Amino acid sequence: MKTFKIVFALALFAGFTACEEEMKREKIDITYPATTKVDTVTNYFGTDVRDPYRWLEDDMSEETGAWVTAQNKTTFGYLDNIPFREELKERLTSLWNYEKVGSPFKEGDYTYYYKNDGLQNQYVVYRYKTGDDPDTATVFLDPNTFNEEGTISLGGLSFSDNGAMAAYSISEGGSDWRKVLVMETKGRTVVEDTIADVKFSGVSWKGNEGFYYSSYDKPKGSELSAKTDQHKLYYHKLGTKQQEDKIIFGGTPAEKHRYVGGGTTEDNKFLVVTASVSTSGNKLFIKDLTKPDSKFTTVLDHTDSDTNVMYNEGSQLFLVTNLNAPNKKIVTVDAANPNPENWIDVVPETENVLNAGSGGGYIFANYMVDALSNIKQYDFKGTLVREIKLPGLGSAGGFGAKKEEKELYYSFTNYVTPGSSYKFDIESGESELYVKPDIDFNSDNYESRQVFYASKDGTKIPMVITCKKGIDLNGKNPTILYGYGGFNISLTPSFSIANAVWMEQGGIYAVANLRGGGEYGKKWHDAGTQMKKQNVFDDFIAAAEFLIANKYTSSDYLAVRGGSNGGLLVGATITQRPELMKVALPAVGVLDMLRYHTFTAGAGWAYDYGTAEDSPEMFDYLKAYSPVHNVKAGINYPATLVTTGDHDDRVVPAHSFKFAAELQEKQAGENPVLIRIETDAGHGAGTPVSKTIEQYADIFGFTLYNMGYKVLPEKLNNEVKK
Repeated sequence: MKTFKIVFALALFAGFTACEEEMKREKIDITYPATTKVDTVTNYFGTDVRDPYRWLEDDMSEETGAWVTAQNKTTFGYLDNIPFREELKERLTSLWNYEKVGSPFKEGDYTYYYKNDGLQNQYVVYRYKTGDDPDTATVFLDPNTFNEEGTISLGGLSFSDNGAMAAYSISEGGSDWRKVLVMETKGRTVVEDTIADVKFSGVSWKGNEGFYYSSYDKPKGSELSAKTDQHKLYYHKLGTKQQEDKIIFGGTPAEKHRYVGGGTTEDNKFLVVTASVSTSGNKLFIKDLTKPDSKFTTVLDHTDSDTNVMYNEGSQLFLVTNLNAPNKKIVTVDAANPNPENWIDVVPETENVLNAGSGGGYIFANYMVDALSNIKQYDFKGTLVREIKLPGLGSAGGFGAKKEEKELYYSFTNYVTPGSSYKFDIESGESELYVKPDIDFNSDNYESRQVFYASKDGTKIPMVITCKKGIDLNGKNPTILYGYGGFNISLTPSFSIANAVWMEQGGIYAVANLRGGGEYGKKWHDAGTQMKKQNVFDDFIAAAEFLIANKYTSSDYLAVRGGSNGGLLVGATITQRPELMKVALPAVGVLDMLRYHTFTAGAGWAYDYGTAEDSPEMFDYLKAYSPVHNVKAGINYPATLVTTGDHDDRVVPAHSFKFAAELQEKQAGENPVLIRIETDAGHGAGTPVSKTIEQYADIFGFTLYNMGYKVLPEKLNNEVKK
């Protein structure tokens, strides 16, 4: 009996090996376009640094345009030869095609919600008369009609107090530069001239009279890459021209800040203004709108904390702050004397990171416990009302509503559960399912497990690993390791249609919660910034080593992926440990760490990175890990697909252009190095569904093909079973 089992097992293994040989991929020949090198040198503290591809920073030049065209021709020539790419696209399209409905919200006489029928490029806004049957809903605003390609997206939607007017922003081709249109809601008619050149801004109404918005002076030259560093808050009064809009804050040298935001409290008593020089920390000011000639009152005159007004009851303010409370707390203070020495704790700091909102006369505290949501409801005296039971372990959001509301709607999701929405009775604490998506994906066949592993310095790092139940830990599972690690941003569990398709193929999806993020508060964030940035890369490398050591995968079947700051993460990881993975997928990455701060709003990222001009020590530190400056000749780098958008004006595509050029010049092995440059696309927000599906088919196709697959893994597994 034992002998039979052993022989049978060997036979299966032999069959699997033979099948693998049969399915072995064919090599696709690549000839990279020639990239001109120029003799550009910059001196930093006595050190000359060559920058031979700086000419690619000029996004308006014909030479850069020709380079982009040639690179895309090479890339798509390669991708077109991947035999299962179309199968991936078909499955992505099929799985994507289900109705997605957002939570409802009330404005004026109507209830509104967002919905996508399945494959619409952009979500559509619907509405029905509050109190009527929701089935009577009609289209209020359809961004898919803005242009045929679906590349103009809805950036934001804000209503006047009585709901009679709405202001909505649009983004063209994914750009951060927006336009704002004003609509009369009853007849859905645009009633004013378009407000142009708005960037990094919401829209906040002052009653029914007008609204506040923020922007920069329009840069000279390229609006995609030129530096923007003085943000201003404007007030637009209905019925007037944009040229007449008044600067409310930021118009003087003393008020110069890179980011300025303004919003009114729900009762329109206060205008609240935040002002920042970087993406972390803000000054805080309030202005009493009931007094026409009132001046700004300073709440905080420094940027040592992230502090915002959550709610007010008359002159009593409720603030959420991490000032002397790294995990955040809620305090109260009178607006007449709002300095920190007068603050009184309402919900004190705990060992878990707090995000908070209000609704129906209560505080909703969303605590993050090892990157998972834990919701508690308090009254405004700080008394705990209840802990809210969630449908499972995952991410919950949307715990906020207007003061008079009796119910609110929240969402819940995790890596194997598509987002559903729930109606919550604020007084009783009862939840009921409101919308559950009907999707062709059986969550019961998949599982997530959270592990904690040791980084290089011994710090324990959490990671969530998601895959099919019962997966064989044999070191041969195609695996994508994803990370970010920066800007106080937390990676919490959420469902992804694309990742579902990856896991259907037997793939593992692992997300590491690296230092630099916000999962454990300000201390966790700061532990991955500036001269501690290497901690983030070490955490990511240790995650890969954990997956390999525990046989989830091996270097031949591991891909690393990240976008924006996560693109930097991938770039630094492959230049430091190129042998660790088979495939690298850096998306819209910050890859030139010596010059990032010279483009658009990049200087605002200095809290996380520092700049090469700060000091000799900071220059040396940045240069030591900057991906563009650490590609070395004679190294066998992993198969790399760099992705970016030609309209990305947040992390300009020149980062990706220069990194790809360096890799193509110096790659020693046969692994391909390609760059996929999406046209009429930006940093990611508002990308049409059709383009998103094509991108994932290319990314997954490239990844699996370079892991050695000639057919999709699921087909290969079925052949083995036969």
